[in-house]
Amino acid sequence: MTAIDEITYESTSRFAQVRDDLRLHYHEAGVGNDTTIVLLHGGGPGASSWSNFAKNIPVLAQRFHVLAVDQPGYGRSDKPTEHPQYFVHSASALKDLLDTLGITDRVHLLGNSLGGGAAVRFALDYPERAGRLVLMGPGGLSVNLFAPDPTEGVKNLGRFSYEPTRENLEAFLRIMVFDQSLITPELVEERFASASTPESLASAKAMGKSFSSAEFEKGMLWRDAYKLRQRVLLIWGREDRVNPLDGALVALKMIPRAQLHVFGGCGHWAQLEKFDEFNRLTVDFLTDGVE
Repeated sequence: MTAIDEITYESTSRFAQVRDDLRLHYHEAGVGNDTTIVLLHGGGPGASSWSNFAKNIPVLAQRFHVLAVDQPGYGRSDKPTEHPQYFVHSASALKDLLDTLGITDRVHLLGNSLGGGAAVRFALDYPERAGRLVLMGPGGLSVNLFAPDPTEGVKNLGRFSYEPTRENLEAFLRIMVFDQSLITPELVEERFASASTPESLASAKAMGKSFSSAEFEKGMLWRDAYKLRQRVLLIWGREDRVNPLDGALVALKMIPRAQLHVFGGCGHWAQLEKFDEFNRLTVDFLTDGVE
């Protein structure tokens, strides 16, 4: 098992060739623990598994075998521009990664935003491989009953895609959080460097386009949410301006074994803004023996 003080970007960084045309990058910690948890990041410009979960990985690795995956098109993973609807694309890539690593037992999944949607798609498409789900403001499962569409966050995401400047990226990042002190100049520069490469921009456009492709219904996860048989923890920030809180209600109604936890004074990044509480909540949910 890796000691907490040894968990760094470099020490946990791994690559796996999961298909002839797809190599994924991921971080691995907690090797030797019995239960695997997969962390799937959000879809904002410059996002990666490390940018979303760097602080959470050492905590979770005390109890779990952690795989924090750069989804296709993000981080250091390959960035194909020809692919199915994105949730299908990411879920199938994750299945291939688990196969490549020889992990056949059920895995818990923790997904933020876009990663939450990919986690749900994985559980729907490969139910025999999916354990419990922890979903933070999940895309595709969130249906705004009262908040207008597109939301503030989605509008700012579109602005960056149309005009990828530092200013537009910072405006998007500031929508993500309630605590504005989290958006530092260093974070903006780091995310901009990753998001503004030609490969990242092309991949982001392909991802967005896939949600209006012929199989767009694969992204409407709320329609199939009743099929989820595992326990599901929905986590929302009360001040979420990307997927607002009212978006949780349909999922809460449809998923048979769902529960909802709402953090006040919190935006779209619950894992960072409510770090200690989020980690305790997640570990308790995943280790509770009641089935």
